[in-house]
Amino acid sequence: MEDSLIAGKTLTEWKKAYPLLNKIISMEEVFWKNPKYQVYKEAVITARLNEENVRDAEERLSRFAPYIAKVFPETQETNGMIESPIVEIHNFHNQLEKMFNQNIQGKILLKCDNQLAISGSIKARGGIYEVLKHAEDLAIENNMLTMNDDYSIINNDEFRKFYSKYSISVGSTGNLGLSIGIMSAKIGFNVTVHMSADAKQWKKDLLRSKGVIVIEHNSDYSKAVEEGRKQSDANPNSFFVDDENSTDLFLGYAVAASRLKKQLDELNVKVDEDHPLFVYLPCGVGGGPGGVTFGLKLIFKDHVHCFFSEPTHSPCMLIGLMTEQHDRVSVQDFGIDNLTDADGLAVGRPSGFVGKSLENVISGVYTIEDKMLYALLSTLIDTEDIYLEPSALAGVLGPVQLFKSRSGRKYLEQNKLFHKMANATHIPWATGGNMVPKEIMESYYNKGLQISSEMGDMLSKLKKSKKF
Repeated sequence: MEDSLIAGKTLTEWKKAYPLLNKIISMEEVFWKNPKYQVYKEAVITARLNEENVRDAEERLSRFAPYIAKVFPETQETNGMIESPIVEIHNFHNQLEKMFNQNIQGKILLKCDNQLAISGSIKARGGIYEVLKHAEDLAIENNMLTMNDDYSIINNDEFRKFYSKYSISVGSTGNLGLSIGIMSAKIGFNVTVHMSADAKQWKKDLLRSKGVIVIEHNSDYSKAVEEGRKQSDANPNSFFVDDENSTDLFLGYAVAASRLKKQLDELNVKVDEDHPLFVYLPCGVGGGPGGVTFGLKLIFKDHVHCFFSEPTHSPCMLIGLMTEQHDRVSVQDFGIDNLTDADGLAVGRPSGFVGKSLENVISGVYTIEDKMLYALLSTLIDTEDIYLEPSALAGVLGPVQLFKSRSGRKYLEQNKLFHKMANATHIPWATGGNMVPKEIMESYYNKGLQISSEMGDMLSKLKKSKKF
Protein backbone atom coordinates (compact mmCIF):
# COMPACT_ATOMS: atom_id res chain seq x y z
CA MET A 1 0.00 0.00 0.00
CA GLU A 2 2.95 2.34 0.66
CA ASP A 3 3.64 2.51 -3.07
CA SER A 4 0.06 2.78 -4.35
CA LEU A 5 -1.10 6.25 -5.32
CA ILE A 6 -3.66 8.16 -3.26
CA ALA A 7 -4.79 11.33 -5.05
CA GLY A 8 -1.49 11.40 -6.93
CA LYS A 9 0.89 10.67 -4.01
CA THR A 10 2.15 7.53 -2.36
CA LEU A 11 1.25 6.87 1.27
CA THR A 12 4.88 7.48 2.19
CA GLU A 13 4.74 10.92 0.57
CA TRP A 14 1.48 11.77 2.37
CA LYS A 15 2.97 10.76 5.73
CA LYS A 16 6.05 12.86 5.08
CA ALA A 17 3.93 15.88 4.16
CA TYR A 18 1.58 15.40 7.13
CA PRO A 19 3.33 13.54 10.00
CA LEU A 20 0.11 13.47 12.04
CA LEU A 21 -1.16 10.92 9.50
CA ASN A 22 0.99 8.30 11.22
CA LYS A 23 -1.12 8.56 14.38
CA ILE A 24 -4.36 8.90 12.43
CA ILE A 25 -3.62 5.74 10.43
CA SER A 26 -2.73 3.96 13.68
CA MET A 27 -6.21 5.02 14.86
CA GLU A 28 -4.87 6.91 17.85
CA GLU A 29 -6.79 9.87 19.29
CA VAL A 30 -5.47 13.14 17.87
CA PHE A 31 -6.27 16.86 18.01
CA TRP A 32 -5.67 18.74 14.77
CA LYS A 33 -5.50 22.52 14.67
CA ASN A 34 -6.57 23.80 11.26
CA PRO A 35 -3.67 25.81 9.77
CA LYS A 36 -6.04 27.38 7.21
CA TYR A 37 -8.33 28.84 9.90
CA GLN A 38 -8.82 32.57 9.32
CA VAL A 39 -10.51 35.45 11.09
CA TYR A 40 -14.09 35.89 9.95
CA LYS A 41 -13.62 38.84 7.59
CA GLU A 42 -10.89 36.95 5.71
CA ALA A 43 -12.48 33.50 5.77
CA VAL A 44 -13.82 32.21 2.50
CA ILE A 45 -17.42 31.15 3.05
CA THR A 46 -19.33 29.79 0.05
CA ALA A 47 -20.62 32.71 -1.98
CA ARG A 48 -23.86 30.87 -2.75
CA LEU A 49 -25.11 31.08 0.84
CA ASN A 50 -25.55 33.97 3.24
CA GLU A 51 -27.72 35.33 6.10
CA GLU A 52 -30.65 35.78 3.73
CA ASN A 53 -30.64 32.08 2.82
CA VAL A 54 -30.70 31.09 6.48
CA ARG A 55 -33.50 33.57 7.19
CA ASP A 56 -35.50 32.12 4.31
CA ALA A 57 -35.11 28.64 5.82
CA GLU A 58 -36.22 29.89 9.22
CA GLU A 59 -39.31 31.51 7.71
CA ARG A 60 -40.19 28.30 5.87
CA LEU A 61 -40.04 26.35 9.13
CA SER A 62 -42.35 28.95 10.68
CA ARG A 63 -44.85 28.50 7.84
CA PHE A 64 -44.89 24.75 8.47
CA ALA A 65 -45.20 25.09 12.25
CA PRO A 66 -49.05 24.88 12.30
CA TYR A 67 -48.87 21.65 10.29
CA ILE A 68 -46.13 20.19 12.50
CA ALA A 69 -48.09 21.02 15.65
CA LYS A 70 -51.17 19.28 14.25
CA VAL A 71 -49.56 16.03 13.09
CA PHE A 72 -46.94 15.69 15.83
CA PRO A 73 -48.69 16.37 19.16
CA GLU A 74 -45.36 16.35 21.01
CA THR A 75 -44.58 19.72 19.36
CA GLN A 76 -47.78 21.47 20.45
CA GLU A 77 -46.13 23.03 23.52
CA THR A 78 -43.63 24.75 21.22
CA ASN A 79 -46.31 25.62 18.63
CA GLY A 80 -44.79 23.34 16.03
CA MET A 81 -41.22 24.52 16.41
CA ILE A 82 -38.73 21.64 16.56
CA GLU A 83 -36.08 22.78 19.03
CA SER A 84 -34.02 21.36 21.88
CA PRO A 85 -33.07 22.71 25.32
CA ILE A 86 -29.60 23.71 26.42
CA VAL A 87 -28.51 22.83 29.95
CA GLU A 88 -25.44 23.36 32.11
CA ILE A 89 -23.82 20.04 33.04
CA HIS A 90 -21.93 21.10 36.16
CA ASN A 91 -21.65 17.65 37.75
CA PHE A 92 -20.36 16.11 34.52
CA HIS A 93 -17.90 19.00 34.19
CA ASN A 94 -16.46 18.17 37.60
CA GLN A 95 -16.26 14.48 36.77
CA LEU A 96 -14.50 15.17 33.45
CA GLU A 97 -11.81 17.11 35.30
CA LYS A 98 -11.29 14.16 37.68
CA MET A 99 -11.30 11.54 34.91
CA PHE A 100 -8.63 13.31 32.88
CA ASN A 101 -6.79 15.17 35.65
CA GLN A 102 -7.37 18.36 33.70
CA ASN A 103 -8.79 21.71 34.80
CA ILE A 104 -11.43 22.92 32.32
CA GLN A 105 -11.92 26.67 32.58
CA GLY A 106 -15.32 28.16 31.75
CA LYS A 107 -18.73 26.53 31.89
CA ILE A 108 -20.00 23.55 29.90
CA LEU A 109 -23.50 23.66 28.43
CA LEU A 110 -24.96 20.68 26.58
CA LYS A 111 -27.06 21.36 23.47
CA CYS A 112 -29.60 18.57 23.77
CA ASP A 113 -30.50 17.67 20.19
CA ASN A 114 -31.05 14.18 21.59
CA GLN A 115 -34.38 15.62 22.72
CA LEU A 116 -35.47 17.02 19.36
CA ALA A 117 -39.06 16.05 18.60
CA ILE A 118 -40.05 13.63 15.82
CA SER A 119 -36.75 11.85 15.21
CA GLY A 120 -34.62 12.50 18.30
CA SER A 121 -31.40 13.76 16.71
CA ILE A 122 -29.74 16.72 15.00
CA LYS A 123 -30.97 15.25 11.71
CA ALA A 124 -34.45 16.45 12.67
CA ARG A 125 -33.14 19.89 11.69
CA GLY A 126 -31.74 19.40 8.19
CA GLY A 127 -33.61 16.23 7.19
CA ILE A 128 -37.06 17.42 8.16
CA TYR A 129 -36.40 20.85 6.67
CA GLU A 130 -35.44 19.43 3.28
CA VAL A 131 -38.57 17.22 3.16
CA LEU A 132 -40.76 20.21 4.05
CA LYS A 133 -39.13 22.41 1.43
CA HIS A 134 -39.69 19.76 -1.25
CA ALA A 135 -43.32 19.37 -0.16
CA GLU A 136 -43.84 23.14 -0.32
CA ASP A 137 -42.21 23.43 -3.76
CA LEU A 138 -44.42 20.68 -5.19
CA ALA A 139 -47.62 22.06 -3.69
CA ILE A 140 -46.95 25.63 -4.87
CA GLU A 141 -45.95 24.47 -8.37
CA ASN A 142 -49.23 22.57 -8.62
CA ASN A 143 -51.34 25.50 -7.32
CA MET A 144 -52.38 23.65 -4.18
CA LEU A 145 -50.73 26.04 -1.75
CA THR A 146 -49.59 29.63 -1.39
CA MET A 147 -47.16 31.03 1.15
CA ASN A 148 -50.00 32.97 2.76
CA ASP A 149 -51.99 29.81 3.57
CA ASP A 150 -52.27 28.13 6.94
CA TYR A 151 -50.04 25.13 6.21
CA SER A 152 -52.05 22.89 8.52
CA ILE A 153 -54.34 22.35 5.50
CA ILE A 154 -51.68 19.92 4.23
CA ASN A 155 -52.99 17.45 6.79
CA ASN A 156 -55.85 16.09 4.69
CA ASP A 157 -56.57 13.28 2.24
CA GLU A 158 -56.35 15.53 -0.83
CA PHE A 159 -52.74 16.47 -0.06
CA ARG A 160 -51.79 12.93 0.98
CA LYS A 161 -53.17 11.60 -2.31
CA PHE A 162 -51.21 14.29 -4.18
CA TYR A 163 -47.93 13.52 -2.39
CA SER A 164 -48.40 9.77 -2.88
CA LYS A 165 -47.53 10.30 -6.56
CA TYR A 166 -44.02 11.27 -5.51
CA SER A 167 -41.12 9.43 -3.91
CA ILE A 168 -38.25 10.45 -1.66
CA SER A 169 -35.11 8.40 -1.08
CA VAL A 170 -31.95 8.81 0.97
CA GLY A 171 -28.79 6.92 1.92
CA SER A 172 -28.09 6.86 5.65
CA THR A 173 -26.17 5.35 8.54
CA GLY A 174 -29.29 5.77 10.65
CA ASN A 175 -30.40 9.14 12.00
CA LEU A 176 -30.82 11.00 8.71
CA GLY A 177 -32.90 8.07 7.51
CA LEU A 178 -35.11 8.36 10.59
CA SER A 179 -35.80 12.06 10.08
CA ILE A 180 -36.37 11.77 6.31
CA GLY A 181 -38.44 8.59 6.65
CA ILE A 182 -40.71 9.68 9.49
CA MET A 183 -41.42 13.13 8.02
CA SER A 184 -41.88 11.94 4.43
CA ALA A 185 -44.24 9.13 5.43
CA LYS A 186 -46.31 11.49 7.58
CA ILE A 187 -46.80 13.90 4.68
CA GLY A 188 -47.74 11.08 2.30
CA PHE A 189 -44.65 10.54 0.16
CA ASN A 190 -43.47 7.08 -0.81
CA VAL A 191 -40.12 6.92 0.94
CA THR A 192 -37.15 4.58 0.68
CA VAL A 193 -34.15 4.65 3.01
CA HIS A 194 -30.97 2.90 1.92
CA MET A 195 -29.18 1.87 5.10
CA SER A 196 -25.50 1.04 5.42
CA ALA A 197 -24.29 -2.09 7.19
CA ASP A 198 -23.42 -0.17 10.35
CA ALA A 199 -26.98 1.17 10.85
CA LYS A 200 -28.58 -0.10 14.07
CA GLN A 201 -31.32 -2.68 13.69
CA TRP A 202 -33.76 -0.77 15.91
CA LYS A 203 -33.57 2.21 13.55
CA LYS A 204 -34.46 -0.01 10.60
CA ASP A 205 -37.32 -1.56 12.57
CA LEU A 206 -38.68 1.83 13.60
CA LEU A 207 -38.68 3.09 10.02
CA ARG A 208 -40.50 0.00 8.76
CA SER A 209 -43.13 0.47 11.48
CA LYS A 210 -43.82 3.94 9.97
CA GLY A 211 -44.40 2.49 6.49
CA VAL A 212 -40.94 3.32 5.17
CA ILE A 213 -39.20 0.97 2.71
CA VAL A 214 -35.77 0.12 4.13
CA ILE A 215 -33.15 -1.38 1.84
CA GLU A 216 -30.11 -2.79 3.63
CA HIS A 217 -26.65 -2.79 2.06
CA ASN A 218 -23.70 -4.90 3.19
CA SER A 219 -21.39 -1.93 2.71
CA ASP A 220 -20.72 1.48 4.20
CA TYR A 221 -22.44 4.84 3.96
CA SER A 222 -20.99 5.86 0.59
CA LYS A 223 -22.38 2.74 -1.10
CA ALA A 224 -25.81 3.28 0.45
CA VAL A 225 -25.82 6.82 -0.93
CA GLU A 226 -24.69 5.63 -4.36
CA GLU A 227 -27.44 3.01 -4.54
CA GLY A 228 -30.07 5.43 -3.29
CA ARG A 229 -29.12 8.02 -5.88
CA LYS A 230 -29.13 5.42 -8.66
CA GLN A 231 -32.62 4.19 -7.75
CA SER A 232 -33.97 7.72 -7.44
CA ASP A 233 -32.54 8.80 -10.80
CA ALA A 234 -34.52 6.03 -12.49
CA ASN A 235 -37.83 7.57 -11.34
CA PRO A 236 -38.73 11.06 -12.65
CA ASN A 237 -41.08 11.59 -9.69
CA SER A 238 -38.41 10.70 -7.14
CA PHE A 239 -36.40 13.19 -5.10
CA PHE A 240 -33.04 12.15 -3.65
CA VAL A 241 -31.85 13.76 -0.42
CA ASP A 242 -28.11 14.15 -0.93
CA ASP A 243 -26.47 14.43 2.47
CA GLU A 244 -23.08 15.04 0.85
CA ASN A 245 -24.02 18.03 -1.29
CA SER A 246 -27.42 19.40 -0.29
CA THR A 247 -27.60 23.12 0.42
CA ASP A 248 -31.14 22.67 1.81
CA LEU A 249 -29.99 20.20 4.45
CA PHE A 250 -27.13 22.58 5.25
CA LEU A 251 -29.49 25.52 5.70
CA GLY A 252 -31.87 23.51 7.87
CA TYR A 253 -28.99 22.88 10.26
CA ALA A 254 -27.85 26.51 10.08
CA VAL A 255 -31.17 27.74 11.52
CA ALA A 256 -30.06 26.24 14.85
CA ALA A 257 -27.63 29.13 15.36
CA SER A 258 -30.16 31.95 15.74
CA ARG A 259 -32.21 29.79 18.10
CA LEU A 260 -29.12 29.01 20.15
CA LYS A 261 -28.36 32.72 20.44
CA LYS A 262 -31.83 33.33 21.92
CA GLN A 263 -31.27 30.53 24.43
CA LEU A 264 -27.89 31.93 25.45
CA ASP A 265 -29.41 35.40 25.82
CA GLU A 266 -32.12 33.96 28.08
CA LEU A 267 -29.41 32.33 30.22
CA ASN A 268 -27.45 35.62 30.31
CA VAL A 269 -24.50 33.88 28.65
CA LYS A 270 -22.32 36.46 26.93
CA VAL A 271 -20.50 35.75 23.68
CA ASP A 272 -18.11 38.53 22.73
CA GLU A 273 -14.41 39.32 22.51
CA ASP A 274 -13.88 38.65 26.21
CA HIS A 275 -16.33 35.73 26.43
CA PRO A 276 -15.39 33.18 23.74
CA LEU A 277 -17.71 30.37 22.69
CA PHE A 278 -16.38 26.89 21.85
CA VAL A 279 -18.69 24.42 20.09
CA TYR A 280 -17.85 20.73 19.65
CA LEU A 281 -19.77 18.93 16.92
CA PRO A 282 -19.82 15.18 16.15
CA CYS A 283 -19.10 14.75 12.44
CA GLY A 284 -20.08 12.10 9.93
CA VAL A 285 -20.19 13.29 6.33
CA GLY A 286 -20.17 16.89 7.58
CA GLY A 287 -23.56 18.36 6.68
CA GLY A 288 -24.92 18.74 10.22
CA PRO A 289 -21.83 20.19 11.90
CA GLY A 290 -21.06 22.22 8.77
CA GLY A 291 -24.48 23.84 8.70
CA VAL A 292 -24.42 24.62 12.41
CA THR A 293 -20.92 26.06 12.11
CA PHE A 294 -21.96 28.24 9.18
CA GLY A 295 -24.94 29.61 11.11
CA LEU A 296 -22.89 30.25 14.24
CA LYS A 297 -20.17 32.06 12.32
CA LEU A 298 -22.74 34.34 10.67
CA ILE A 299 -23.91 35.41 14.14
CA PHE A 300 -20.87 35.28 16.42
CA LYS A 301 -18.07 35.68 13.86
CA ASP A 302 -14.60 35.51 15.51
CA HIS A 303 -16.06 34.94 18.96
CA VAL A 304 -17.10 31.35 18.21
CA HIS A 305 -14.69 28.48 17.63
CA CYS A 306 -16.10 25.29 16.11
CA PHE A 307 -14.37 21.92 16.37
CA PHE A 308 -15.53 18.71 14.69
CA SER A 309 -15.19 15.34 16.39
CA GLU A 310 -14.84 11.99 14.61
CA PRO A 311 -14.24 8.34 15.60
CA THR A 312 -10.63 7.18 15.32
CA HIS A 313 -11.85 4.60 12.79
CA SER A 314 -13.74 7.15 10.61
CA PRO A 315 -11.76 10.42 10.49
CA CYS A 316 -12.92 11.38 7.00
CA MET A 317 -13.37 15.14 7.51
CA LEU A 318 -10.03 15.38 9.30
CA ILE A 319 -8.17 13.66 6.46
CA GLY A 320 -10.09 15.61 3.81
CA LEU A 321 -9.31 18.97 5.42
CA MET A 322 -5.72 18.18 6.36
CA THR A 323 -4.71 16.91 2.92
CA GLU A 324 -6.92 19.53 1.23
CA GLN A 325 -8.26 16.72 -0.96
CA HIS A 326 -11.73 16.72 0.66
CA ASP A 327 -14.01 14.16 -1.04
CA ARG A 328 -11.22 13.03 -3.36
CA VAL A 329 -9.88 10.80 -0.59
CA SER A 330 -11.45 8.34 1.85
CA VAL A 331 -10.28 6.82 5.12
CA GLN A 332 -10.08 3.45 3.34
CA ASP A 333 -7.49 4.94 0.96
CA PHE A 334 -5.22 5.27 4.00
CA GLY A 335 -5.92 1.79 5.33
CA ILE A 336 -8.45 2.84 7.99
CA ASP A 337 -11.41 0.47 8.25
CA ASN A 338 -14.34 2.88 8.91
CA LEU A 339 -15.75 0.43 11.46
CA THR A 340 -17.19 2.15 14.54
CA ASP A 341 -20.05 1.76 17.01
CA ALA A 342 -20.76 5.45 16.42
CA ASP A 343 -23.08 4.59 13.53
CA GLY A 344 -24.05 8.19 12.77
CA LEU A 345 -20.39 9.04 12.26
CA ALA A 346 -19.40 5.92 10.30
CA VAL A 347 -18.52 7.74 7.09
CA GLY A 348 -15.42 7.05 5.01
CA ARG A 349 -15.55 9.99 2.59
CA PRO A 350 -16.44 13.57 3.64
CA SER A 351 -18.69 16.08 1.96
CA GLY A 352 -16.61 18.06 -0.52
CA PHE A 353 -19.21 20.81 -0.41
CA VAL A 354 -18.82 21.28 3.36
CA GLY A 355 -15.05 20.82 3.43
CA LYS A 356 -14.36 23.28 0.63
CA SER A 357 -16.91 25.81 1.87
CA LEU A 358 -15.68 25.86 5.46
CA GLU A 359 -11.99 24.99 5.19
CA ASN A 360 -11.05 28.44 6.55
CA VAL A 361 -13.82 28.47 9.16
CA ILE A 362 -13.49 25.17 11.04
CA SER A 363 -11.08 25.65 13.96
CA GLY A 364 -9.97 22.03 14.08
CA VAL A 365 -10.89 18.36 14.32
CA TYR A 366 -10.20 15.79 17.03
CA THR A 367 -10.79 12.05 17.11
CA ILE A 368 -12.17 9.79 19.82
CA GLU A 369 -12.00 6.05 20.47
CA ASP A 370 -15.22 4.02 20.67
CA LYS A 371 -14.42 2.86 24.20
CA MET A 372 -14.17 6.49 25.30
CA LEU A 373 -17.65 7.16 23.87
CA TYR A 374 -19.07 4.44 26.11
CA ALA A 375 -17.17 5.62 29.19
CA LEU A 376 -18.49 9.15 28.68
CA LEU A 377 -22.00 7.80 28.01
CA SER A 378 -22.25 6.06 31.39
CA THR A 379 -20.61 9.01 33.16
CA LEU A 380 -23.14 11.46 31.73
CA ILE A 381 -26.00 9.22 32.86
CA ASP A 382 -24.55 8.89 36.38
CA THR A 383 -23.83 12.61 36.81
CA GLU A 384 -26.67 14.30 34.91
CA ASP A 385 -29.27 11.58 34.13
CA ILE A 386 -28.91 12.41 30.41
CA TYR A 387 -29.05 9.53 27.94
CA LEU A 388 -27.23 9.81 24.59
CA GLU A 389 -26.37 7.28 21.91
CA PRO A 390 -22.61 6.56 21.58
CA SER A 391 -21.97 8.83 18.57
CA ALA A 392 -23.52 11.80 20.41
CA LEU A 393 -20.81 11.62 23.08
CA ALA A 394 -18.11 12.58 20.57
CA GLY A 395 -18.57 16.26 21.36
CA VAL A 396 -18.22 16.13 25.14
CA LEU A 397 -14.50 15.26 25.07
CA GLY A 398 -13.80 18.55 23.27
CA PRO A 399 -13.17 20.78 26.30
CA VAL A 400 -10.70 18.22 27.69
CA GLN A 401 -8.81 17.95 24.42
CA LEU A 402 -8.70 21.71 23.95
CA PHE A 403 -6.85 22.18 27.24
CA LYS A 404 -4.94 18.90 27.43
CA SER A 405 -3.55 18.47 23.91
CA ARG A 406 -0.55 20.39 22.67
CA SER A 407 -2.42 21.45 19.52
CA GLY A 408 -5.41 22.63 21.53
CA ARG A 409 -3.24 24.79 23.76
CA LYS A 410 -1.44 26.09 20.68
CA TYR A 411 -4.80 27.13 19.21
CA LEU A 412 -5.64 29.07 22.37
CA GLU A 413 -2.22 30.71 22.34
CA GLN A 414 -2.28 31.72 18.68
CA ASN A 415 -5.76 33.21 18.98
CA LYS A 416 -4.91 35.06 22.22
CA LEU A 417 -7.57 33.17 24.17
CA PHE A 418 -5.71 31.81 27.19
CA HIS A 419 -6.44 34.76 29.49
CA LYS A 420 -10.13 34.71 28.47
CA MET A 421 -10.88 31.08 29.23
CA ALA A 422 -12.32 31.68 32.70
CA ASN A 423 -15.15 33.49 30.87
CA ALA A 424 -15.49 30.86 28.14
CA THR A 425 -18.57 28.80 27.32
CA HIS A 426 -18.16 25.29 25.95
CA ILE A 427 -21.07 23.67 24.09
CA PRO A 428 -20.80 20.00 23.13
CA TRP A 429 -23.61 19.22 20.67
CA ALA A 430 -25.54 16.12 21.80
CA THR A 431 -26.68 14.88 18.42
CA GLY A 432 -28.99 11.97 19.29
CA GLY A 433 -30.25 9.45 21.78
CA ASN A 434 -33.80 9.72 23.07
CA MET A 435 -35.23 7.21 20.59
CA VAL A 436 -32.83 4.43 21.58
CA PRO A 437 -34.86 1.51 23.01
CA LYS A 438 -34.51 1.16 26.79
CA GLU A 439 -32.87 -2.27 26.71
CA ILE A 440 -30.27 -1.12 24.18
CA MET A 441 -29.48 2.00 26.19
CA GLU A 442 -29.04 -0.20 29.24
CA SER A 443 -26.51 -2.32 27.34
CA TYR A 444 -24.65 0.86 26.32
CA TYR A 445 -24.61 2.00 29.95
CA ASN A 446 -23.31 -1.31 31.28
CA LYS A 447 -20.58 -1.37 28.63
CA GLY A 448 -19.62 2.17 29.64
CA LEU A 449 -19.42 1.19 33.30
CA GLN A 450 -17.11 -1.69 32.49
CA ILE A 451 -14.85 0.45 30.33
CA SER A 452 -14.80 3.23 32.96
CA SER A 453 -13.76 0.71 35.59
CA GLU A 454 -10.94 -0.58 33.38
CA MET A 455 -9.81 2.97 32.63
CA GLY A 456 -9.82 3.77 36.35
CA ASP A 457 -7.61 0.76 37.07
CA MET A 458 -5.17 1.77 34.33
CA LEU A 459 -5.06 5.35 35.61
CA SER A 460 -4.38 4.15 39.14
CA LYS A 461 -1.50 1.95 37.96
CA LEU A 462 0.00 4.80 35.94
CA LYS A 463 -0.09 7.11 38.98
CA LYS A 464 1.55 4.47 41.19
CA SER A 465 4.32 3.91 38.65
CA LYS A 466 4.87 7.68 38.46
CA LYS A 467 4.45 7.63 34.67
CA PHE A 468 1.40 9.84 34.90
